[in-house]
Formats: sequence, structure tokens, C-alpha cells
Amino acid sequence: MDKKKKVLVGMSGGVDSSVAAYLLQEQGYEVVGVTMRLWQEKQEEKEHFVSCAEQDAERVAAKLGIPFHVVQFADAFQQKVVDYFIQEYIQGRTPNPCIVCNRQIKWGELFLYGQEIGADYIATGHYAGVVKRENGRYALAAPKSAKKDQTYALFALTQEQLAHTLMPAGAYTKDEIRAIAEKIGLRVAQKPDSQEICFIPDQDYAGFIERMAGERTPGGGNFVTKDGTILGRHKGITHYTIGQRKGLNLAMGRPVFVSEIRPKTNEVVIGEAGDVYASELIADRICYMGVPQIKDGQRFLTKIRYAHSGAMATVYPESDGRLRFVFDEPQRAITPGQAAVFYDGGCVAGGGIIVK
Repeated sequence: MDKKKKVLVGMSGGVDSSVAAYLLQEQGYEVVGVTMRLWQEKQEEKEHFVSCAEQDAERVAAKLGIPFHVVQFADAFQQKVVDYFIQEYIQGRTPNPCIVCNRQIKWGELFLYGQEIGADYIATGHYAGVVKRENGRYALAAPKSAKKDQTYALFALTQEQLAHTLMPAGAYTKDEIRAIAEKIGLRVAQKPDSQEICFIPDQDYAGFIERMAGERTPGGGNFVTKDGTILGRHKGITHYTIGQRKGLNLAMGRPVFVSEIRPKTNEVVIGEAGDVYASELIADRICYMGVPQIKDGQRFLTKIRYAHSGAMATVYPESDGRLRFVFDEPQRAITPGQAAVFYDGGCVAGGGIIVK
């Protein structure tokens, strides 16, 4: 262990990052806490506005006796995360903004800030582990608690970022993390986990996009069958995602689901339960992590969304740099905009964004 190395801990005010700071301090690191002002702070536009999360993080830092900084990344967050989120939905895809935030903000802007203040590492409260494989590459490994595994949303981290990353919470279960917080007297010990997307507290994605994008937001269009038969009118493609059943307001006399979104014609395709299953997908924007590349026909456990348990797929590199995944069994609701993350020996081998 590197004694007296400086580590910058991203502190959200939650129990995971708070205990991560404590664990690193106990391991002998010189710990500096930092909270990022992102979306809510920008919207409030109050000169002395301090969020509850920031207050909690500052109290924890004071309790631990570590320096604490607040950094303003609202403009970068708007440009790199929020604008991306809006544009993806307008184009008929369902993005995961946490993936972009992790790569561009937490391990982008924060990573650079850490370098500026002389930090050797950055650390977070994510449930994952950083390992160096026999092939010399850094990769993310599953945490002790499988149900808290957060490696999926971190697949896009670079080798340089991973080489300077610590994730101490990955060695513990959530209950153990809370018990540590209770033991050392942290007020956030039983603080609830944050849910869903941080910049849309009410989780009304479509309403948020309409407010932010204005006239660029696609208006109503037709619900259609796969062959183009019109079934009714929809509210706008930003209201729907692949596999959706609720909120369609179609009197079909049987359960029906969104099986495809066609942004060019502003149509939402409706199908039966079987129509939302597929055996193949194509992914682009590939990031290799635990392996430098893959060979034609290699097999990997592959996750197609955060809550997906994973399924075996044979992977074929395409001539344009994309990857084609062929699953052993059809998978439900393979959704453009989400990530396909593939695993090798319990570690993240790489991933990409699903295009079809």
C-alpha cells in the first residue's frame, strides 16, 4: 500500500463515499474531500446556495478531520451530460447519463482537478474493485455484494483513469458500510440511497426534455404495427422506451409493448410480448478495458442494462470498429442508447453503446 499518497475523494454526502473517505484515511492515505456542484446548484442561481448533499459531505469531512473543497462543474455537466441525454432521447434512444457522467465528469473534470492539487489518486464510493490483470491491463472487478455491483456504468473508464482510482467500498456489503458509519458516528449512516437520475428529481424525463429542448422536442405521432398500420396517436417519442407497456393508452384488448422507435418518421412501433425479444445487437463507441481487443467469435457474459443479470453472447468485431453480439438465448428489450458491457473472468472486458 502506498503510504502517505494523496487521494481526492468525491463526496456526495451519502454513506458510501463518506465511509470510503474514512477507510482510505485508516489505510494511511492523505485524504482530501471534494463535492462537485453540478445541476441543482446551477438551476438555483443563488449566490450562497448550499445543497443538503454538500452540507452532509462537509460535516463528514469535518468529523474525519480532512480538508474539504467544493468545485463548480455545472457548465461541463450541462454540455457533456444533460445535452447528451436530451439529444439521445430526441433521436429515439434511451441513454444512461451515469455512464457519460462517470467518464466525462467524475473521472474527467474531477480527475483533472485532482491532478491540479497534486493528488495521486481519486476515489469514490462506488461498489466495484480495481484490479491489474495478468495481461497488464487495469479492469473493474465485481464487488463483494453482487446486488450492489456498479461496474456496468463504469465500463468507459480509461486505463490511465483506472491506474489512479481507488474504490474501497467494493470490499464491503452495503450493510457493512452502514455499520462502519454507525460505529464512527457519521450522521449519514442510515441516509437513503439516491435514486434514478440526479438532475430530474421528479423522474418526468419527457417533461424535462420538453422544457429544456423547446421546439426541438418531437411532437405527437402515430403508433403503428411493424408493417406500418396505424393504431393510434402517441404523445411524442421521448415518452417511450423499448419494452414499455404502461402509459400507451391503446385499447387493444391484450397486452402490447413498444418494440421499436422510429425517429425519422416519428413513429412508435407496437408489438406483442414476443416482439420485444431479440438475439443480436450492434454496439459502437467501444471502450476496451480488461482486454486490448477481441478476436472474432470470443464469448463473454454480457449485460444490456444496469439491472440485467447478464447472458452469454458470442461477439464479432465489425470492419467499422463496431461489435455484433449474438446471444445464446433471446434477450428482452435490447434498447438503443443503453450499454452492452461484456465481462471476462468476473472483470469488465469492455463495452459500447447499443445502436440496434
